Amino acid sequence: MFRRYDKPGRPRRPSPKRHAFSMPVREVFEVRIEKMVQGGEGMARLADGRVCFVAGALPGELCKVAVTFTKKDFSRGHVVEVLEGASPDRVEARCPLYGKCGGCSLQHLDSEKQAEYLAQVERENFRRIARIELPESFTVHTGPAWGYRNRARVVVVCDQAGDKPIVRFGFRKQESNSVALFKNCPVLTPALNEFLQGKAREIFAGKFRPGREMEVNLFDNGSGEISYYYEGMPASEFSENAVSVAEICGKKIEADASVFFQSNLELLPALVKSVRNAVDEGLASGESSDEWLIDLFSGVGFFAAMLMDKFKRVTTVEREEKCLQHAKVNLSVTNGTTDSAINGKIENVSAPAEEWLARNVMDIPATLIVDPPRTGLPKEALDAIADSSVNRLIYVSCHPVTLARDTALLAEKGFKIRRAEAFAFYPQTPHLEMMLVLAR
Repeated sequence: MFRRYDKPGRPRRPSPKRHAFSMPVREVFEVRIEKMVQGGEGMARLADGRVCFVAGALPGELCKVAVTFTKKDFSRGHVVEVLEGASPDRVEARCPLYGKCGGCSLQHLDSEKQAEYLAQVERENFRRIARIELPESFTVHTGPAWGYRNRARVVVVCDQAGDKPIVRFGFRKQESNSVALFKNCPVLTPALNEFLQGKAREIFAGKFRPGREMEVNLFDNGSGEISYYYEGMPASEFSENAVSVAEICGKKIEADASVFFQSNLELLPALVKSVRNAVDEGLASGESSDEWLIDLFSGVGFFAAMLMDKFKRVTTVEREEKCLQHAKVNLSVTNGTTDSAINGKIENVSAPAEEWLARNVMDIPATLIVDPPRTGLPKEALDAIADSSVNRLIYVSCHPVTLARDTALLAEKGFKIRRAEAFAFYPQTPHLEMMLVLAR
């Protein structure tokens, strides 16, 4: 029933085995997996009709499942054993912390197939939530499957061996605050792993008492320079070690390890190219204007910096003060821009995006780009967009479910999907970034 899978260029399919999940088990069932759903779990139905979401499962497999969480209408569990019909896309997990660490929950799925599965999940999300079909041209852009992650939050654990402190690193475990220690993480960039195995031990050995732990944000700028941040970091250490500059598509982007920035620098240029193409299409069609670019939830001003050469006026809107400071640097006219006419026409606004929109209804067909948090656009922001003269919207989302919800609401205001693309910024995980172009 379980045969070797020796197709050249792809990992051998593993024999069935127990999975290393450690959450308390309530019941054990045999179920047939119907499909993959948001979050990367397999969906099955128990004998009593309840839906069961199963970690480590793939469609079509008959699995022995340990249920670890249950409510009246659904349960959650994990694969104990694949009994029959193991998917040809199943592979052996590469990391020994698979099933223990809180990340990389798709390691049992062939890396070459992950984008295909996730695309199917998002098509179904849009059918179910928005009652909208994604375009046939919907594609998922991919990059390296391993060694890609240039940004991470690790837990530093300090113990004592005689007079010498021993520093180790880990990630939070699944559904837990306890720590899964690691020596080398296969999804981190080589530079981050090298930093953790070397210099980081010296840096953090004297930061706190043995027996304690702290979380540290790390960032590899793509040139092998590592910045870091931890809560309570002194200002002098922050300015020297937390701030970094990454060069992306010919632009130098300043950020620091305490604020959000994309975690896959190698794939990021593909997103930039798609956004720039979407802007060009809008300008050429007349659905938008080069008079004004508005970048909502702008963070460090990344998209505005990549697009500022195309517009006569640029406004970024961001409530986080640290991000705003970086945006002012990133949108300076000395940052790779050849059009000096934009000088004095860059505005960095510190305000909640929905409040700013409500007070500044646009009377020209501005180009609008939004990149909100996982919660999506607030209703006030959606209403303000609908009441404005914006006819074309570029929506970048880190949570396709809230994107589908917001798309349905915008569709009620006359917006339709012109283009849909996705970006697999986090291989080995079920997370997917999406970009929609919506116009009316």
